[in-house]
Amino acid sequence: VTGNSGGGDRRRMSESEQRPVPRRESPWGLPEGDKRQPKAHRCNDRVEDVVQAAFEGNPFKTVPGPFKVFWQCMRSKPGEEPTVPFTYLQLDPPKRVEAKLD
Repeated sequence: VTGNSGGGDRRRMSESEQRPVPRRESPWGLPEGDKRQPKAHRCNDRVEDVVQAAFEGNPFKTVPGPFKVFWQCMRSKPGEEPTVPFTYLQLDPPKRVEAKLD
């Protein structure tokens, strides 16, 4: 599944967008016909890397690197996220897919 942000911008979903997001049951249920599903933010794996870094030794030394990459991800446009490997998570880094022009 690819995202479309108004133009012909197609991109590959990140690891965090592919994993299911936990949902809580609401006492009001879902509106009739509402089949929407939540999806994780595109930088979710980067913030998880920062949280993991906080528990790996001295956080003053372990957090700055992953936080810098997380901040770059948050400031980037969708589809232009950093492809730097994760520092502490055992996940493959996101890959940039070139948009195909028709």
